[in-house]
Amino acid sequence: MEYTQLGRTGLKVSRLCLGTMNFGPKTTDEDSFAIMDRAHEHGINFFDTANVYGWKMGEGITEKIVGNWFAQGGGRREKTVLATKLYGKMADWPNFNGLSALNIRRACDESLTRMKTDYIDLYQFHHIDRNAPWDEIWQACETLVQQGKVLYIGSSNFPGWGIAHANEVAKSRHFLGLVSEQSLYNLNGRTIELEVIPACEKYGLGLIPWSPLGGGLLAGVLEGFDKEGRRGSDPMKEGIEEHRAKLEPWEALCKELGQRPSDVALAWLLTRKAVTAPIVGPRTVQQLDEAVAAMDIVLTEETLDRLDDIFPGFKTAPEHYAW
Repeated sequence: MEYTQLGRTGLKVSRLCLGTMNFGPKTTDEDSFAIMDRAHEHGINFFDTANVYGWKMGEGITEKIVGNWFAQGGGRREKTVLATKLYGKMADWPNFNGLSALNIRRACDESLTRMKTDYIDLYQFHHIDRNAPWDEIWQACETLVQQGKVLYIGSSNFPGWGIAHANEVAKSRHFLGLVSEQSLYNLNGRTIELEVIPACEKYGLGLIPWSPLGGGLLAGVLEGFDKEGRRGSDPMKEGIEEHRAKLEPWEALCKELGQRPSDVALAWLLTRKAVTAPIVGPRTVQQLDEAVAAMDIVLTEETLDRLDDIFPGFKTAPEHYAW
């Protein structure tokens, strides 16, 4: 496993991040434990979760699974760079969502309890909160850092201007501010190249891409989809038909390379300058093992150019759309 710094920090994280969103809804506790153990065997030390994962309001099912795994001991917590998120609704009552100082304090304490730990390495805002002023947000976070409950702060799904605004206010308070951004980023979804990635580079944020396989579209869906008589979920059918003109040359290129499309998609992200660690969200140990194989794929400049031809990217704004 390769390691890199998380943004401008001294923290070392693996080049792949284990996403836990399937733990609970699609993967049993026992299988989730096996996946996390195998992640450590592969050298993956960076795990990502969120208080809303599990998708039963207020229960924090996935965080509880992670906590029960930590409770087994064996250095599991100490070997893990733990990232979780807050923002989403955790109760059908005011102030149980968003980034108010009240919710930041409460959400942090509840996550710590569920995960059976006394600190969170990377505490991420799951979405920008346009109703909460940054002075309020940073004051609450400064308290958590002073208490030792949180070490670093990150964002997720932020616009470029949001990253800039947040870190300028943090700078005025002599606070470290955001050190990472978790964004939708894959070959078929490159919008963040316009402004989010330039903001990350300017302010020293590590980029953590989620949905690296584009919701499954980049995983080699055409062959099986067409053979099965176009069975599948309606969203997948719609996605395939919308993007078929790209998917056909994409899968042909992967076949020419002799690689699984999912592995090539991950390998491409690992070549991107701002990317720290794509999030892989396996449902099984086998899927995790397959994802790790992407680390060994070397994409030539010619292949990268061909991928850009199939999936055109964006120049930095405003040059992309203006002189």
